[in-house]
Amino acid sequence: MNNRIATWALSGVKQDTWLIHSTLVLPENHVVTALNCRSGLLAVGSQLGLSVYTLILENDLPTWSQKWTVRASAPTCIHFSPSLMYIATLSARSNAIRLYSTTSGRQTQIIPHPRPVINFAWRHSQAASRDDLILYTVTNDSTIRIFLPVLDSPQHLQLHASLDLFSSLPFSVASQHLNQTVSTAFWLDRDIVGNALNHTLKSRPDQDNVRTRRIKEIWEERWDLFLRVLGDGSIVLSAIANIDRRPPTLLKQFTLQHLPPSTLPGPPNHLFVLPNADPCMLTLAVSSPLATFDLSPISFFDAQNDGLKLSSTALPRVPEEESKIVRLVRTTEGAGVGIVRRTGGEAWRVIKKGTQLVRSRPWSSADHVVVLQRGRTVVTYCASSSTLTLHSAPPQILSVPSIDYLFSIPSQDEEDSIVGITSELSIVHLSACHAPSPKLLVRSQCTLPLSSPPKFILPVDPMAWGQRQLWTEPDVLLSVSHTGALDFWALEETLTPPWRRTGSVKTGRGDIRRASCSSAKKTALILHRADGDELTIWNSQESDEQINDLDWTSTPDNQSILAVGFPHRVELLCQQRMTYFDEGPGWTTCTTIEIGGFIPLPIQDSIWLDHGSLLVAAGHQVFLYGPPSSDSDEETLFEYAARHNGPLDDYHPQMILQCLLWEKVELVKEIIFNLSKDIAVNTVAPVHWSSLPTERFFTRDPSTSAALRSKKLTSLFNDLERKQEEPEEGFSRKLVSNLITALETSPLPHLTPNEQAHLLTLIQTTLEIDEQRRALDSNGLRYLISMRSFYILNRRASEPNSSAPLGPQIRSSGRRERLRYRDMIWAFHSESQDLLLTASSAACDGKLGWANARAVGIPIWLTSVDTLKAQMEIIARNEYMAGDNRDPTACSLYYFALGKIKIVHGLWRQAVWHKEQAVMLKFLANDFSEPRWRTAALKNAFALLSKRRFGIEYAAAFFLLGGSLKDAVNVCIKQLDDFQLAMALARVVEQSNEGPVVLDILNTTVIPLAFRNGNRWLASWAFWLLHRRDMAVRILLTPLQDIASSLNIQVSAIGEPHYDDPSLALLFSQLRSKTLQAAKGTSEIPGRVEFNFVLQMARVFCRMGLDLLRSWSFERPSMATIPVAKDMTFPPPSPALSRRSLFDRAARRRSTIVIDMAVLSEPPTRAASPISPDGVSQTIQEEKQQPVQDQGDLFARKVGLGNLMRSAKQDIQVPEFDMSSFQF
Repeated sequence: MNNRIATWALSGVKQDTWLIHSTLVLPENHVVTALNCRSGLLAVGSQLGLSVYTLILENDLPTWSQKWTVRASAPTCIHFSPSLMYIATLSARSNAIRLYSTTSGRQTQIIPHPRPVINFAWRHSQAASRDDLILYTVTNDSTIRIFLPVLDSPQHLQLHASLDLFSSLPFSVASQHLNQTVSTAFWLDRDIVGNALNHTLKSRPDQDNVRTRRIKEIWEERWDLFLRVLGDGSIVLSAIANIDRRPPTLLKQFTLQHLPPSTLPGPPNHLFVLPNADPCMLTLAVSSPLATFDLSPISFFDAQNDGLKLSSTALPRVPEEESKIVRLVRTTEGAGVGIVRRTGGEAWRVIKKGTQLVRSRPWSSADHVVVLQRGRTVVTYCASSSTLTLHSAPPQILSVPSIDYLFSIPSQDEEDSIVGITSELSIVHLSACHAPSPKLLVRSQCTLPLSSPPKFILPVDPMAWGQRQLWTEPDVLLSVSHTGALDFWALEETLTPPWRRTGSVKTGRGDIRRASCSSAKKTALILHRADGDELTIWNSQESDEQINDLDWTSTPDNQSILAVGFPHRVELLCQQRMTYFDEGPGWTTCTTIEIGGFIPLPIQDSIWLDHGSLLVAAGHQVFLYGPPSSDSDEETLFEYAARHNGPLDDYHPQMILQCLLWEKVELVKEIIFNLSKDIAVNTVAPVHWSSLPTERFFTRDPSTSAALRSKKLTSLFNDLERKQEEPEEGFSRKLVSNLITALETSPLPHLTPNEQAHLLTLIQTTLEIDEQRRALDSNGLRYLISMRSFYILNRRASEPNSSAPLGPQIRSSGRRERLRYRDMIWAFHSESQDLLLTASSAACDGKLGWANARAVGIPIWLTSVDTLKAQMEIIARNEYMAGDNRDPTACSLYYFALGKIKIVHGLWRQAVWHKEQAVMLKFLANDFSEPRWRTAALKNAFALLSKRRFGIEYAAAFFLLGGSLKDAVNVCIKQLDDFQLAMALARVVEQSNEGPVVLDILNTTVIPLAFRNGNRWLASWAFWLLHRRDMAVRILLTPLQDIASSLNIQVSAIGEPHYDDPSLALLFSQLRSKTLQAAKGTSEIPGRVEFNFVLQMARVFCRMGLDLLRSWSFERPSMATIPVAKDMTFPPPSPALSRRSLFDRAARRRSTIVIDMAVLSEPPTRAASPISPDGVSQTIQEEKQQPVQDQGDLFARKVGLGNLMRSAKQDIQVPEFDMSSFQF
């Protein structure tokens, strides 16, 4: 490139890979015109002369050192002689070949020609010595000349033979071609042709006929073969014998055969003979046009028609397609692609499973293009005239507003749907009809229903649209606000405007420069930073290179792959498994496509096509990267993505955790036992891990009550000495201890340090809960699992100077300040809270301070106010005893909340070291039931708050002393950012869970916080305390925006909805029938919402590498009838013959249902209907005559409590949902 030279070498490690061997930089004005490299010698022709370089090793690096340089006319072709003693050069439009000495650079000979020379080559002699010089030249009249040295001057070349048109054909035949296009002549490589002839003779050892004798004669006599292509495509094959013999006067020239016209397309500019996969065949490559032929020597030299067969041909040269590519567009399913160039463009169809492209239709000029009908038709937009043109017969033209984006979307009918985005950010929806007559129509034009204009609107990458099922709906548009909010939109023509928001994400990034969204709602954002571009896909990755392009595709199992285009490479990123142990799913580079090694131009665009093929455009060329051939063992891109997102091993901590949460403790014990057994057997390198049958994961754990009764267990939550007798076999404390020691010494393969730490924690946690789960309900067990894991993991992360090799890696997982709200809510709905409280206190060594109480969420999940008051007194005492100084300010807040001012006064008496002792003793001696002293306490509170003396908690304590609970709560919320402390104080002071301050905290702080963070767990807890238990159930499934719009509570912002937690399904299945209000809320959830929720949970399990959700019961009222015989007599109503309501289903699940709302019943308005003769009441007959239409969601929303209770005599048919039918 200009004055820069790079030499490449074939890699010895990577198959079929070329790597840079060395480089050479010439002076600025030395523009390279010709190169030749052989045996460590490099000849360089430039505009100023000829130079030779030798390869040396300098500091173990290959370096080129200049040997000599001479001034010469800019060479266009350079070749070393076979002996490397001479260099032959040719300049542009020159009639002479110049020879130079390789050692000195001296010009030794000039070989003149009557016409300009267009090509030359050295002949590699076999019979003669290596120093023998034989040169072939070709002039522009297609005459081949052969130069050989004479005996008395072996280094001087002379002309010994020439082959022109008349020497190859009789004069009568040659004269007929004088008026035709000039012919072209070539010499055939003797080594390649000789190898094919040799294999041909060896394959026919017993044949002796004219055909084999001709082949044998050419092979044995070592003839030099020359091929001439005439203007009509006919071929003349000539031979010269005895070139290797001496003296050279014995040269013999003759014509072997003359093939008929049109054997080749015409006289090519270049012709090469190459080896063929069949050693008895040859490959003939010609250009231009570029084509390859299979040449059979046995037939070709016998002048047979099948001697030369066309193997492949390049597309004909189209000058319009040599224009630079601007961008690529595709059809929605990827079966067609449009290449937009600076001048026009063309459409192509993808065939043969994404391995080939076929040209379909060109266009002359357009500002925007849409490709339709799998690449057969295009619609173009002209900005100057604001018109759309459907390229059909006849063309259809439609005037439209000024459009900035134009793309197609899937259509449910035979018409193609097109969407245009105008410069004013309005959406134009059009349709293109192709049969029976072509036409373009405008269906609608509107703006998106947004509160403020977006920053920009983009189309969604459509690669997963072709793989979507009937129950899914594709997103079409992505709108990006100035504040970084992402909104996803689907087209629904029944609405006005016809655009419905399907999701929203608050990114908090207002400087988004580029965005790309996949149809799986995966969004990639590019933000410009001072140190480079930042790419964000849920989590952030930074790049110091400019990112030019983003494009999405989807695997057959709906896993997303992102192509990130840089100037000279494309990186393909695939998503990793979702996990409970990290903040979110990670992304990794699965492969990189480099084009900088064979083309210097930057990448203009890249686009995914059908079957996972990637089309990359650079300059005016496109490169198609497709899957390997079907007979190859190489892993495809889709297989790679599936392997990194497939099912987990049984021992994976994510599998163990989910099994524990779904009450499969016995299954987990079996997994841990198998893991211990495998490690014990394979002590060096475990190669096989035991795996339980898949059916075991879908069956409920067997009852373990008998085992628990027979097993001698110690007390549940105390520190009594354990029994020494442990079972020798099966799951035991000894087995767990040995297993943890082995895993700390030799970590399991394929686990990250964070996963390894969680595995050790969960194994230890399983042992503890197995020994302590006799009196716990399922929710208490889930809380205990999380709480034990929380403390064990934090303790492991804090261990200093761990001697185990895994120690530093475990600490890298980091400490957590508190349990997740999800874990606290399990304890809130548990009926074993006294046991959980004892376990939580024991986990912090019986010293329950406020930090520990907040960490485990005691103010959130402890429902008894009296118990909370007792715990607050324990907290106050432990806070006072925590420090060596015994500071009364540390516990004043808690004692004042309990109303125990005298205790604080007594503590101040002992604080003789405190400088404020005298003042506080005097102040606390007053009667704070009097208004004047309450006012004084409030003034002191404001003073402490402004001066921040003794901590903000002390200011809140004085607010309590002054009787202002509201101000104390505000300090906790606004200054301390601790709503748990505010809730604890309010519940204790008001001695109720329904006091006005408690309700105000829930309404104004907790619920907005839950919406802002998208935390459905916290919001459900708040609604449950507010006795809005219908909302507590609905918020687990319903979109947060819908809930917020129906509330009287001010919700300023809605964060990312946390739908990626399968434990939401557990909580919903428990709460939906726990109380009447909850059942009412369940009935108000549209069936489609619950259906989508269950599908999402199944997808989350699949993303986690698990398959634990196989069935789901949709509890919906239905009006089923019972076939009745005419002669049947009816007894009084009974459960067997009555229609059951929603609550009858709940009764089968629960022994009781809490009545937490008033049930209204209407008085009868008429007498009971008489029983008809056939035994069926008139009412039921009327119901049977009215078919139930598809209004399940509407029915569920309209059913009130009165209707539900009145339907208690109606049977309910609850459909069972089988997730396996969807093949997740």
